[in-house]
Amino acid sequence: MRLATFNILHGRGLSDGRVDLDRFAAAVRGLDADVLALQEVDRDQPRSHQADLTAVAAEAMGAEHHRFVATLHGHPGTWTAATGEDQPDLAAYGIALLSRLPVRRWRLLTLPTLPTRVPMIHRGNRHPSWVRDEQRAALAAQVLTENGPLTVVATHLTFIPGWNAVQLRRLVRDARSLARPLAVTGDLNLEGRAPAWISRWRSAGQALTFPVEVPDRQIDHVLLDGAVRPTSEPIAVDTGMSDHRALVVDLAVG
Repeated sequence: MRLATFNILHGRGLSDGRVDLDRFAAAVRGLDADVLALQEVDRDQPRSHQADLTAVAAEAMGAEHHRFVATLHGHPGTWTAATGEDQPDLAAYGIALLSRLPVRRWRLLTLPTLPTRVPMIHRGNRHPSWVRDEQRAALAAQVLTENGPLTVVATHLTFIPGWNAVQLRRLVRDARSLARPLAVTGDLNLEGRAPAWISRWRSAGQALTFPVEVPDRQIDHVLLDGAVRPTSEPIAVDTGMSDHRALVVDLAVG
């Protein structure tokens, strides 16, 4: 089976700053993933044409099984934390998990969020700015492959250094109750081998994913536990949109 993770930047292209739904659909279709994790996903937002981007992606890849988890409600500039429950009457932003393979069960995991603003120095800046984290979550699906079930967990960890490691350790703890084999994927905002070292899960391999044009680091990952292994090195795909490259890896279960 092919697993992919893609931070879609709410469908926006960097070359023109526009959200083009046809371009987004083509990008998803081109990944040819059996299971796809998406981050920074809009639903009913003016900046993305009021579209349900999860539904657009599901149609493009032929995924009958998909879930969207709202981590924020409202619109940019007036965000409020979401509960993670499906509330279709509210504009939202969050993560999604889509599968062309049957899904036996779903489970939502919430992650700790810093309650206060913290100072942070961004690359290229000399002075810190005060930032506030957003609500974070993880979504698990037990997918039925030809060789048995595989639990796939999709998440998007915070960009705040140190706290992303705290969230990953919480995810490791909460994932103990999930069936193995296990694949955890998403934009972890942790570079290189750090996610494998922190989690003690195995990395499916290295590929530079950020920034999109000339990537110099990997912050999008696939981590494995139990009887599942990569059958080839992962590849980072420039889809022509977003500020991330998508990470794609073929896995063998059993």
